[in-house]
Amino acid sequence: MASRSPMRWRSTVTSDTQKTALGRRARRRPSASQPPEPSMPETLDDLAADLAAGRTDSVRLVEGALERARASEAVFIMLMPESALAEAHAARRRWADGRPLSRHDGIPIAWKDLFDIAGTRTSAGSRTRDAAEPAKVDAPVVAATRRLGFIPIGKTNLSEFAFSGLGANPHFGTPTAGFPGVEPRMPGGSSCGSAVAVQRGIVPVAIGTDTAGSVRVPAAFTGCVGYKSSQARYDMAGVFPLARSLDSLGPLAGSMADCMTMDAAMRGLAAPTPRPAPAELIVDDALLDGPAVTAPVRTHFDEVLARLSRHVPIRRQRIDAWHRARDAIAALGWLGAYEARQLHLDVLTGPQRALIDTRVASRLDGAARISAEVAAELVAIRAREMQRLRTELGDAVLILPTVKHLPPPLAPLEADPARFAEVNVATLALTMIASFLDMPSVALPTGWTPDGLPLSTQLCAVSGADDRLLTQAIWAEQILPGRS
Repeated sequence: MASRSPMRWRSTVTSDTQKTALGRRARRRPSASQPPEPSMPETLDDLAADLAAGRTDSVRLVEGALERARASEAVFIMLMPESALAEAHAARRRWADGRPLSRHDGIPIAWKDLFDIAGTRTSAGSRTRDAAEPAKVDAPVVAATRRLGFIPIGKTNLSEFAFSGLGANPHFGTPTAGFPGVEPRMPGGSSCGSAVAVQRGIVPVAIGTDTAGSVRVPAAFTGCVGYKSSQARYDMAGVFPLARSLDSLGPLAGSMADCMTMDAAMRGLAAPTPRPAPAELIVDDALLDGPAVTAPVRTHFDEVLARLSRHVPIRRQRIDAWHRARDAIAALGWLGAYEARQLHLDVLTGPQRALIDTRVASRLDGAARISAEVAAELVAIRAREMQRLRTELGDAVLILPTVKHLPPPLAPLEADPARFAEVNVATLALTMIASFLDMPSVALPTGWTPDGLPLSTQLCAVSGADDRLLTQAIWAEQILPGRS
């Protein structure tokens, strides 16, 4: 069976020049578990080269993206055809005049519907915000990418209030990845629409948020690359919060190079910063103990380590800060749930409660057991363990599976709220600790099961070491056969 990597971004170049463009792209040698596809997804730099050479233009790119978006159920909550096409025409004129805003001027992208975009309502995936006022200005990260010519075509679907790791939304539908021959699977949450927009080839890159795994889990469940930054890396203004102490941002894309391009763009930079040397890898075997790590995931992770060990030493070490953080969350509760409940308390206890997804309302209700005193204790534990982690992990990068299990079938979980809640907790087990410790993290597609489901590996560094992490991830991507 062919692999289910993100569908090839279609730039609408002519067939002959398209073949020429395909010839430019390096292809990765396939593994036995991941047969080849005709080509890798086209990257942002490929599209930039096509724009510069006149093989395509921004209007054709945006028109194609909008057409695919309209044909893809539940991926977008809102499309912006008028503004997107107006910006595309302006970009085409700039290219004709020889004054593009950047190499990527005119490329369409998508934003999770937590980001303010001027003139649009920010829904947070909830019907409780149907009457919200349209944003008057772009969120700073949106504005930064627009100054480089990236064009937002719309706002993608998400779990309501961004409060689920599975990606289901009863109000706007649940988007699913295009895995031919495989029953529909949960897309991962909460940035489900952003991941599926990339996986289905609607846009080359989409932006999400991550509080406990909301970029990394959708990336893992759809076979995309997902990068969750340290909290301080981007300006968080104009982003609808879930838990302000834990929220972070990041892109989902078909390659690490595209994630790095968007990371720079979101910080107002035209190109990624110089990369440091790759770091040492650390494995904590205790994180893989227990039956919750399913056999396909454990077997694949061992294969990943074996492959990487041919190129770099891998140190086995228990990361005590991780285990103490996990124990604190198990004993005291999830700080993100407490903050989410405080944020939404008026809606949760008012007449609009009936509009909330019952699964989300139930989780918010459960957070009532966490008192303000306990939340303060969790904040103190977080600060202490983040500092200890710097000593334990240092300049190294922790490697582990992104999720303990494969993308679960959608229908059984939608039919069983209790099972949904149980699987949701298990899904976030290996991502939420990294969020609690403010570890920048990358979910990297590293293989496929024989029946065509994606497998993902997570790389994590200490808070603020984003550049080191990105270097390690792009290095690992060249070694691991995650995509054809």
